[in-house]
Order: sequence, then structure tokens, then C-alpha cells
Amino acid sequence: MAVDGPDAAAPELLADAVADLLPALGRPAVVVPASGFYRPASLRLEHGRTDPDARYTDWLDVSALAREVLGPVGPGGAGEYLPVLWDVVRDRAARARRRPAPQQGVLLVPGALLQGVGLPFDVVVHLRMSPSARRRLTPAHQAWELPAFDRYDDEVDPSGLADAVVLADHPDRPALVLSGRFAS
Repeated sequence: MAVDGPDAAAPELLADAVADLLPALGRPAVVVPASGFYRPASLRLEHGRTDPDARYTDWLDVSALAREVLGPVGPGGAGEYLPVLWDVVRDRAARARRRPAPQQGVLLVPGALLQGVGLPFDVVVHLRMSPSARRRLTPAHQAWELPAFDRYDDEVDPSGLADAVVLADHPDRPALVLSGRFAS
């Protein structure tokens, strides 16, 4: 399950909260942040540290996330996943060991810009923020990323693709909007 949204919408917090609730419903859960599958700085920042187009297309190693996490826990997979591939702070391989996926478990992948790149998620929850809310809630040092999210909205229409949408303009008062197969 993807929990897709800009950093200002806190997708990792929602994924962690869902993962904490699922065991009581008989479904163990693990959270694997997409940020653990960012590319090395030499690739991610090739066009500078504040290039919104690079943020949109070059940060996430889509192939690695599919190969090391989604494929192994999907149908016919080996049942073991890599929790993190790249340590962004140290800018080196994380050297993490594979972990067994829990039986009948749920894998949650929180992160930004996760739709429209061919990742095989069973369910996608999109944390939708209006452009004005993103501007208001994004820290000043990350404001350069805002055009990437505007482009994502225009080119991918993440709210239209998602199975469920959470309106996150006011993070203290989120609103769930079901779409697609969950609306009925």
C-alpha cells in the first residue's frame, strides 16, 4: 500500500499510524519509507540541490523499490524485502539485511511522487494538498520543491489515480474521500 503525499502532508506519520492499528485487526504491518530508496547524491543532485525537475524525476530509484521491496513481497515473490537501500544522510549504501515479510501482512510505503511511475501497489492512498496549502506548510528550505508537486498534480493527477484520497490542507483535520473500488 502506498501512502503518497508531499512531506508537508506527513505520509510517514499516517503510514506509521495505520501500521500501529493493523495488528489489532489481525494484520501485521511493516513500513518501508520510499526515502530509503532515493538515488545517490551524484545522480539525485546532478542538476543542483534545488532543481524541481530533478526532484520530480530523479530522486526515487523506482526500479530498486520494485526489485527489492514490492516484487519480493508480491505474488510469487520470495517473501523477504530490503527495508532500506540507500542512506541519504551518509550518501552510501545502507547495507541493511533482508527481512521476512509477515504472513498475511500489510506493507506500507510512504513517500512523495509515488504514482504514475509504474510501481505495482495494490492500494494507493493519496494525501492531497492544494498548492496554497503546500506553500503554507512546506518549510522554507524545501520551497524549491513546490513546482515538482504542481507538475505531479498536472501530469499524473494523483487524486484521480488513488484508491482513497485524504484531504490534508489542514493536517490537524484530515478528511477521507473514497474513490474507485472503495467508494461503493
